[in-house]
Amino acid sequence: MSNVIVLGSQWGDEGKGKIVDLLSEQAGTIIRFQGGNNAGHTVMVGDKTYILHLVPSGILHDDTKSVIGNGLVVDPKALLKEINDLKSMGIDCRGKLFISDAANLIMPYHKLLDGAREARRKGTKIGTTGRGIGPAYEDKVARTGIRFADIEDTPAFKEKVDLLVNDKNLILKHVLEHSGPLLDSDQVYRELIGFGKELSPFVCDTSELVAEELKQGQNLLFEGAQGTFLDIDHGTYPFVTSSNTVAGGACSGGGIGPTQIDRVAGITKAYTTRVGEGPFPTELFDETGELLAKEGHEFGATTGRPRRCGWFDACLLKKAIRVNGITDLVVTKLDVLDKLETIKICTSYQDKAGNSYDSLPSKQSLQKELTPVYEEVAGWKSRTSGITAYDELPEQARKYIERLEKILGVPACIVSTGPKRDETIIRKSLF
Repeated sequence: MSNVIVLGSQWGDEGKGKIVDLLSEQAGTIIRFQGGNNAGHTVMVGDKTYILHLVPSGILHDDTKSVIGNGLVVDPKALLKEINDLKSMGIDCRGKLFISDAANLIMPYHKLLDGAREARRKGTKIGTTGRGIGPAYEDKVARTGIRFADIEDTPAFKEKVDLLVNDKNLILKHVLEHSGPLLDSDQVYRELIGFGKELSPFVCDTSELVAEELKQGQNLLFEGAQGTFLDIDHGTYPFVTSSNTVAGGACSGGGIGPTQIDRVAGITKAYTTRVGEGPFPTELFDETGELLAKEGHEFGATTGRPRRCGWFDACLLKKAIRVNGITDLVVTKLDVLDKLETIKICTSYQDKAGNSYDSLPSKQSLQKELTPVYEEVAGWKSRTSGITAYDELPEQARKYIERLEKILGVPACIVSTGPKRDETIIRKSLF
């Protein structure tokens, strides 16, 4: 038995969906532990492409259980659509998908608040997806959220919904100067009761389910969304998400104690990308950046927004390894670098005064003036796409992987050479 956390070690979009899908073959239960439908995991199986936002990637396997943990905020309308979309593609979630009764719901007013706030920020936007994730987490912390366990067709619950809707309408109209239509509390309540009935077969105390799986000796796989540097505490604040994306979040958001975790796998691209606003020291604005975007098909699975591209940033990874306790690296999209003559690795930063940093400082004004210091290595100028044996990689590609391992002090157990399940090099099993 082994329990593994899989998470992003950069700013998200590292290819976690494929890796979780791959590792699910060896796991009995896959637990998504944080975030909402502001994340997207793309998995290619044969000639089919699945884009998952809330349902764990393990749902694509017949003999696994998939858990939406208490650490998520869930848009019930979006979740129902995802379940129905999967059914239309031959994946039946009944008996395989379990939703925590302690997970908070994203309400219609959360989405309105999200959009209205971002519109008012103007030049200081933080790049929210507008899906209500931040406001839903705010209500969770303020203890005014609605959880799956709360939904019931009673006068007392109707009164609670009325109060919440009316409060948010006042904020939208008088504080945020929202010019659009406001919400009708009766309609919100009816929709909520309807969603509750449709989703009730999936809802349970998932912490008990996870505990039982542990007793049965199942391998557990904890799946994170986004990436380390979108973490609310450890990320590039305020350009972050509203939950803990780091490994510690798997325990609180998945309902398991830290002593039960055996390994932490950090997913990292062979270069660096970021969606939305915020600092990005190694970002490229030249032809190389355009090539990375083109070869890597760098567009967000959730928003469709183009991703910013840059060189591999070892400073970011060193911090990610530290705050997550990463034991193993998974390097993805190695094949995107196939056409490059030379490749750069950022090993430190310098500010305008000449001071050196080996980790991204928290001060925002300082982040903006940092210049990356690069180490340059030779490219391989040959095809790696689809290679499944490490020894078959070009020599310079192997040297690049091994150089990253030496700089970071963590072995790369898996190398991905394409988007499909079988386009993968397994150097060491995580289970």
